[in-house]
Amino acid sequence: MKKSERILLACGAAAVALPTFLLAPGRATKGQKAPFWGRNFAHRGLHSRDRSVPENSVKAFELAAAAGYGMELDVQVTKDGQVVVFHDDDLKRVCGVEGKVWDYTFAELQKFPLCGTEERIPLFSDVLNTVRGRGAIICELKNGPRNRELCKKTYDLIAAYPGEICIESFNPFIVAWFRFHAPELLRGQLATDKYEERGALQAFLLRNCLFNWAARPQFIAYKLVKRPLPVRFAELLGAMRVAWTSHEPRSEKGQDAVIFEFYKPRVSFK
Repeated sequence: MKKSERILLACGAAAVALPTFLLAPGRATKGQKAPFWGRNFAHRGLHSRDRSVPENSVKAFELAAAAGYGMELDVQVTKDGQVVVFHDDDLKRVCGVEGKVWDYTFAELQKFPLCGTEERIPLFSDVLNTVRGRGAIICELKNGPRNRELCKKTYDLIAAYPGEICIESFNPFIVAWFRFHAPELLRGQLATDKYEERGALQAFLLRNCLFNWAARPQFIAYKLVKRPLPVRFAELLGAMRVAWTSHEPRSEKGQDAVIFEFYKPRVSFK
């Protein structure tokens, strides 16, 4: 073989090997995937559009579990180190007060109603006690100033829970923590087409899941838009295909799991 041919062959091999290394998902067993495969998950519980049943409330999770749905939720840590279920970075939209979850102790947070109702921000443990294994849970860990603490405390609660839970995060290094410390849990990379608060380079890397080399996610939960080529390549390599947030049943087409809100789809579709 001529030197030029060897160089071309090496370049071709590198062109295949590099994207495969960057994008390859982690391998999941059938047992890990089974509770989540082909199922619909109530986004932040079965909350209502009029907010009479608030998102991420105990009532929303009770309704979802009673209906047989899986459910998706979000966890953060409070000032005094409690793991609570709450989505936003700040409290303004849902609780009508200034500040972030980690600015307050759990006791202080209990003074703030969710969406003007009697519901309050729940502990993750209270939600788990409410669900009691009646539906699989997708647990999103929110990015914040104490990610390692959040990972450890969330995992301790999951490990003691007899039901089915997987984890996901927009932060690939949170997902990577579970890769190395809790490989028995199914883990997923959350991603979207827009990262408006990120720089151009970081947004490009996150949008295309180019941190898979660190996290090796077993599923990719992507916003319901056209997925970029690198994400589709990761799915071709075996990543489960999860979509959020669906508002109509036809979103199930081509998905392995769907996160929905504001309608009541069938419990499973595969």
